[in-house]
Amino acid sequence: MKLGRYFYKNKIFFGIVKEDKILEIENPFNLTSYTEKEYKLKEVKILFPILPSKIIAVGLNYRDHAKELGMKIPDEPIIFLKPSTAVIGPEEYIILPPESKEINYEGELAIVIGKTIYRPKNFKEIESAILGYTCFNDVTARDLQRKDGQWTRSKSFNTFAPIGPFIETELDPSNLKIETKVNGKIKQSSSTKEFIFDVFYLVKFISNIMTLYPGDIIATGTPPGVGELKEGDIVEVSIENVGVLKNFVKRF
Repeated sequence: MKLGRYFYKNKIFFGIVKEDKILEIENPFNLTSYTEKEYKLKEVKILFPILPSKIIAVGLNYRDHAKELGMKIPDEPIIFLKPSTAVIGPEEYIILPPESKEINYEGELAIVIGKTIYRPKNFKEIESAILGYTCFNDVTARDLQRKDGQWTRSKSFNTFAPIGPFIETELDPSNLKIETKVNGKIKQSSSTKEFIFDVFYLVKFISNIMTLYPGDIIATGTPPGVGELKEGDIVEVSIENVGVLKNFVKRF
């Protein structure tokens, strides 16, 4: 089931995709809260599917990426935060800031939290806290990351967190093909079977540190093939059975 957020005739609403229609729902965390309203998918603008209170991102979580970089497999997830002000939706512009000369794409699978969770006691609690999965692009100012020696500034510019187009609520995340294309050329290609830490481990690990609220996002790390974005580029993150997140690139 694909959940999304849409704009139509000055109205923003959530809805479930059913064939070529959108069935409006009142509450994105209650997928049975249908209204009687329907819209044609081609008539609505697809927005970012959820606005999180926080984005927790994971570094170096693909074995093939660690191998590419010649880095040791981490013993625990390496996490950092991105602000909600960085979020944009599909077919919006990634803005390259004047402070950086080296902006990278990082295609990722994102976990969307559906229930408040803190220090879960069992696997069932972890599983039930996940609303679904979506595509994510962890845009990064790589030169600033190297310069600063930590990641906050490089990851936090406005437009540096494209999300969407939909949240897939019925999905086995253990072996999904993930690709990133720039101007139609494949730059990243891997599978979530290469994860060092799977999605359930990440939810447990992170929720033992901080409370996760409905709508919060965990970006699960990027596969090998990270590279630069330039003005005029079109970048697409595609994940099997989830969808394609397409964005354009321009300078500030």
